[in-house]
Amino acid sequence: MNTDFYRLATCQTAEETVVVRSLLRTALQKEIRTARDHALELAANCGVNEQRSRAFVSVIADLIRHGWKLKLVKRELFANDLCALAADSRRESVRQVQLAQREQQLRKASVREFVRSMEKKRLGPAGWTSVFSLIRDGQELATAMRSCITYSRIVPSIINPYIQVVENAQQRCEFTGLRLMDVWRYFRYTWAMPYNSVPGRSMLVLIRDAAAPNHPVMGIAAFGSAIVQLSQRDRWIGWTAADFVHNVQQHPTKSVAQWVLRQIDALTDAVYKADLFKSSVLTRRELNRPSGNTIENLRKQAEQAWKVHRQFPNQSGHRAGDFNNKHWKNQALSPLFKAKRCDTLARLLQVRKALNDCGYEPTSGSLRQLAETSAGRRALEILLRAAKAEHVGIDMMDITICGAVAPYNPILGGKLAAMLLCSPEIVRAYAKRYKEASSIIASSMAGRTVQRPPRLVLMGTTSLYGERLNQYHRVQVPAGVAGAKDAVRYVYLGESVGFGSSHLCRETVEELELLLAQSSRGRRVNSIFGEGVSPRLRKIRDGLDALGLPADRILNHGNRRLVYGVPLAMNFREVLTGLDNSPKYVFPQQKCTDTTKAIAQYWCTRWLTPRLDNHSEVIDSVATNDIRIPDRHSARVSLPELDSESLPLFA
Repeated sequence: MNTDFYRLATCQTAEETVVVRSLLRTALQKEIRTARDHALELAANCGVNEQRSRAFVSVIADLIRHGWKLKLVKRELFANDLCALAADSRRESVRQVQLAQREQQLRKASVREFVRSMEKKRLGPAGWTSVFSLIRDGQELATAMRSCITYSRIVPSIINPYIQVVENAQQRCEFTGLRLMDVWRYFRYTWAMPYNSVPGRSMLVLIRDAAAPNHPVMGIAAFGSAIVQLSQRDRWIGWTAADFVHNVQQHPTKSVAQWVLRQIDALTDAVYKADLFKSSVLTRRELNRPSGNTIENLRKQAEQAWKVHRQFPNQSGHRAGDFNNKHWKNQALSPLFKAKRCDTLARLLQVRKALNDCGYEPTSGSLRQLAETSAGRRALEILLRAAKAEHVGIDMMDITICGAVAPYNPILGGKLAAMLLCSPEIVRAYAKRYKEASSIIASSMAGRTVQRPPRLVLMGTTSLYGERLNQYHRVQVPAGVAGAKDAVRYVYLGESVGFGSSHLCRETVEELELLLAQSSRGRRVNSIFGEGVSPRLRKIRDGLDALGLPADRILNHGNRRLVYGVPLAMNFREVLTGLDNSPKYVFPQQKCTDTTKAIAQYWCTRWLTPRLDNHSEVIDSVATNDIRIPDRHSARVSLPELDSESLPLFA
């Protein structure tokens, strides 16, 4: 056998071997979705191992679709995985997976019904309208641009962008009466990747054009809770423990020394402790003078509570809502948060003990002395991780969607959308949306309502593929434009490691979840907020382990993405580490709409005018989007034809 192949797994039974062999053979002859469905039918006859076989087949089908080469020798399955492919091949494999998942989504009856309902004419505030009323005619836009004396005057005479944040589910477009959330969702279906909702905080944004009737949609964007673990970004911010400790050792400062005491006091106060005092697990004196026995007892309490939670997860009791202090106290007493509270207190008391052992004072000299001991370095790492955990979900967001809607794509509308997201309008909208939001985990840990002020100081994002020629490349707003005190730019931070589950389809994840639910050890991940980060990824890892498949190899999909950071405040690092509570924003936070207009005008000067001057075919490309023939307009959602739809009406 070729040495590039390695043993991936062993089929558990003869029946399972037959199913896998059928999948590999059929995949060479038919489309992988058809081969997968056929293999799943065979798996239904595998007796007691039916669910294992279904999950096994589903994972193998995704790997084939992702470009893996597989061979079956007797009952041993060998693989030559995606990491052996060239970068171009990996990107194309990822692209094909995304397109296949998107097409599968667009085949769903509920999605097709939604798209058609949006395209159907209805009586709006100003007459008969549909979503097509929010799509600009490319021929009209092209004619207007050709008639312009100088391209630098296009904004705001021909294109007049503004930001519209979707504030709630019932907010409607003033021109069409359509729900703004539905408008955003419709145009999202034109993206090359499937549309999936994400947990945590989110904010949807429309970029609209006031220069045309009905203010058509120029682009869409969305924010989501920031990825918790991203090594390139964490090093850049200063969240990496080794770098942080090294900096303290080399340059200890009084401000950091004072931060150590503020952090330990604030973190300890933020944990509900009444039940632990009552049961004598902890005493008030031990908060300041902890012993090794107390720390060990807390760890034992945490371990016991984790066992209870995994046996009786009580998912309904952990759902989000508008709760009072009584609810949060009950949450704190639940096995899940008792485990987390005891774990947290054990770590914090370990820090307190390290401070006591070295006679810590809030001075640079004492800080240096602390950092010279292994216990002191561990203490600093614990405090830094706690600071990251507090700020990553509050003071920064990830741009999950950002791009133009036709006919604005050829004129670099994607770069315009990226630049407008730097506007203080976004900072203000985020603060308004979450100013009264309770932090679920912090409130459950404290046993009372905890509301942290939302101060958006940093945006993060990644490119879809690992290519520098994308809409974020070289995007910036220089100092002085719109009153900016410094340049606001999309800072390139490096490439991600290409690790995740994007190449595994939704059906595969469902099969793995069902396998875990039926297994003797049960599910360790219940998608309860507070259990831990990335529940989907942890479920998949547990499922792959149950199948005897190498999780690290399979989850290494090889699609490296470019990582960017966008600082909105000059002291964003200090805010995100808790050293500073007051952001120093780059843009003035007053007259936000004027700033947005100034950014749009700069986009016209920096990007639009040079593109139209040097590429005469660009306007012709805009003109191909004729809204009078919606099928020819790229802003229309193109639904795949179903087999039943291609049949004649009468047989």
